[in-house]
Amino acid sequence: MKAVRVIGYHQKLQMDDLPKPEVTGPHDVVVRIGGAGVCRTDLHILEGQWAEKSQVTLPYTIGHENAGWVDAVGSAVTNVAVGDKVILHPLVTCGLCRACRAGNDVHCENSKFPGIDSDGGYAEYLKTSARSCVKIDDSLEPADVAALADAGLTAYHAAAKAARLLRAGDRCVIIGAGGLGHIGIQVMHAISPAELIVVDRNPDAVKLALSIGADHAIVADGNLVQQVLDQTGGHGAEVVIDFVGEGGSTKQGIAMTRRAGNYLVVGYGENVDVPTIDLVSSEINILGNLVGSYNDLVELMALAAQQKVRLHTVKYALDDFQSAIDDLDAGRVRGRAILVP
Repeated sequence: MKAVRVIGYHQKLQMDDLPKPEVTGPHDVVVRIGGAGVCRTDLHILEGQWAEKSQVTLPYTIGHENAGWVDAVGSAVTNVAVGDKVILHPLVTCGLCRACRAGNDVHCENSKFPGIDSDGGYAEYLKTSARSCVKIDDSLEPADVAALADAGLTAYHAAAKAARLLRAGDRCVIIGAGGLGHIGIQVMHAISPAELIVVDRNPDAVKLALSIGADHAIVADGNLVQQVLDQTGGHGAEVVIDFVGEGGSTKQGIAMTRRAGNYLVVGYGENVDVPTIDLVSSEINILGNLVGSYNDLVELMALAAQQKVRLHTVKYALDDFQSAIDDLDAGRVRGRAILVP
């Protein structure tokens, strides 16, 4: 099979011909890939940012946002069958540790992360686990939803956490309306009664935000914090979700958070620098957000089937992987780039 491999950091990816993965364990599932999302984390991987954390052995196949059709199953698999359309939770988890038993499987003590620390889905086939497979509605196609497996799941996890903190009449600011943010906007519009204010540097992203559920959208400039304060009666927002996490967004995000409010950081790239006296006196909570759980993915796919969450995608043939990587790196992708074998 064709597979796109990381052969070295600060080097370009390489297409190789590899043996098709086979079922070797009772809970194994081999999936024929129908779509693999191209994520900014993949750029960070190539830059070597994940090398120490993942401890992955090179070369390996990249790609952690995957959906397709079940091609083969192990002897103990009962939740999916050959031919089923599935989206894959990005982690392969054990089901036995305390985190898994609590439904917090993203923090599984024995997990593998295909595309990060083991072979992923920039390929024609991927081996995963029955625990990672979520069947998708007949109305959905793998290439259209693949990026919901990680980008969408991460956005949903943060939005669902925010929704539990918000009431009617509250305000929520979303920083960034790009690959993750445009999903978070739709989720918040679907599940929260809060007034939704979106900020982004790109005027096109601001227009998109207004078309998919934002009540107000602001083009970010030097007066961004003041513009948000003006929009919120000088108080700031009860919740701020920062899908950027770099370029000064953390300082701005905390500055536009209301007293006793919550700043949820999703994007990463810079440090959060705030005097502790300001946290104590304002009682602002800073909450980190990782990818969501298996149950989060089930809920997100229900919203997708109801057409309440739609990915804006740009599709590339698997052979054109370098164009997808280059376009993402250059900021030419609106929404999510998807590789289609």
